[in-house]
Amino acid sequence: MAIVGTKTPTEGVRRQKRSVAKSFSVPRQIPRTSGDCAHFLCDNAEYVFGLQTTAGEAKRRPASKLRQRRDLFRARVAECADRTGDEGIHAVSEFLDEIASGGTGPQLPDECASNDLFAFVYAPDVDVLVHDRPAVRSYWRDARAQESPANGALRCLLSDAAIADAPKFGLIKKVPGGTTSGIALVSFNEAASESYGWAGNENAPLSRDVAEACNTALNRLVDPDPFVGGRRRSRRSLIVSGDTLVCYWSDMTEADDTLDVLSTALQGEDPERVGDLLRSLWRGVPVDVGNPAAFYALTLSGAKGRAIIRDWFVSTVGSVSRHLAAHFRDLAIVPMRSPPEGGSLPPQLPLKVLLASLAPPGRDGNAPPNLAARFVSDGLRGGSYPQAILARAVERTRAECAGLNDGGLDGWRARERQDARSGLIKALLRRNHGIELGETMDTANVNPGYLLGRLFAVIERIQQAALGDVNASVVDRYFAGASASPRSVFVRLLRNARHHVRKAQDDPKTAGMARWLDRQVDEIAAPFDPGANGFPAHLSLEQQALFVLGYHQQRHALWQPRKDSESASAASTSTDI
Repeated sequence: MAIVGTKTPTEGVRRQKRSVAKSFSVPRQIPRTSGDCAHFLCDNAEYVFGLQTTAGEAKRRPASKLRQRRDLFRARVAECADRTGDEGIHAVSEFLDEIASGGTGPQLPDECASNDLFAFVYAPDVDVLVHDRPAVRSYWRDARAQESPANGALRCLLSDAAIADAPKFGLIKKVPGGTTSGIALVSFNEAASESYGWAGNENAPLSRDVAEACNTALNRLVDPDPFVGGRRRSRRSLIVSGDTLVCYWSDMTEADDTLDVLSTALQGEDPERVGDLLRSLWRGVPVDVGNPAAFYALTLSGAKGRAIIRDWFVSTVGSVSRHLAAHFRDLAIVPMRSPPEGGSLPPQLPLKVLLASLAPPGRDGNAPPNLAARFVSDGLRGGSYPQAILARAVERTRAECAGLNDGGLDGWRARERQDARSGLIKALLRRNHGIELGETMDTANVNPGYLLGRLFAVIERIQQAALGDVNASVVDRYFAGASASPRSVFVRLLRNARHHVRKAQDDPKTAGMARWLDRQVDEIAAPFDPGANGFPAHLSLEQQALFVLGYHQQRHALWQPRKDSESASAASTSTDI
């Protein structure tokens, strides 16, 4: 007899080594809360061997408690051996009896954790677990059927079958915000939650079969691990905030390919593939936008040991595909950040970046769960986005505008976050306010906020042409004021811009560009009659959002790669001559 571990070392977060156990099918285990309860043929060391692991020494259990747990496990194995006569289960029973009578038991590895599970392999089977032997599986199926008689005063809410009692709902693991042991979808553990004389889960009765089917499906959907039993499988969930995820599925296997497309597009994990997928979504190929297969989405949060259902959505795969295509189109915007040398940027930012841009840097989980859940839900439904996104995007842009001109990785990340916020602003203004906005700058857009944002970007470019990189740029000092109260800021900005134009004209390298930028200032500012300070005293939230968008798109048009800006400057110079 020997203990063989199935854990495999892998590289975890920040390249730290961690061990991942292999997955197996095991007899269904009912949740343990208080009291002793042995699982069948697969349990921890306390129940299987009556031993406590080294990791559990901080909380030592009495020897009598360990013997009691071991005997519960052994009794269930002995019953199965008597009923089936199977040689594999008989071997396990004899082994456990030998340990109980004082025989030499196994030596647990030092790294063995208190929640590690042990199962058995009968030597002649080589690699088949004892609980997977046909006779043992048949016994366990019959034993469980006898434990849950199909009669009683309760009726299952889903199947309407008569049931004797409402069992505990199994734990759903890996839900963000939940405990490591898992959380229950249905749980009544306080009298204040009960009503009409019902006790516990009788307040929301589900038959055992229904509860276990729901539990199994949810654990599969929320599990982020793409590998099970050495086989790759597609993800069917998406984490949208620190404690919330959306899981989605269809009732037809024919829809799997489409769901894989949607999953990859939303996750943004493979930029190359995402580009192809988004282009396919926009063109309707290979996604069948008329696919009638049902599409389901469930939004879950973990809180205090139980699950919170934030949203439930039913549609068709074809309808969701159309809505997501429109969702991606609404979000598309020219980027501030530059592509890596020799590479290109993905066509769309992943959802986690979009939502993280609404929270302070380094605190990505602070995006409110309701806001994140609503945003995803509205993208799937094709509805209006949460209005709170607009206020948060404008607020974070003001707070972080000072980092947009920084160099290195920090500056690139700041520009990535601004790309995300500008995309969200554009999508919300289009969908909620009916304002037609394109991906690139629109010179025909005469919205005051949009024009002022463009004007601010031109003034910034003039300063850079005249002074180069400075410690405190016009963006650092004036962006917040200019976007909220233009009248009190822009006269001073224009006066300084004229000085900067004259200085830039003294340098032959920037003279042509300076003259062109000066003309741009006159053209954009003309509707406001700068001489009479006709700038608006204040901008509404919608106009402030347009200011951010106008600044973003004009800045992209002005700050071209070196070869493009040089050709533009040359063209300006030749025109002046």
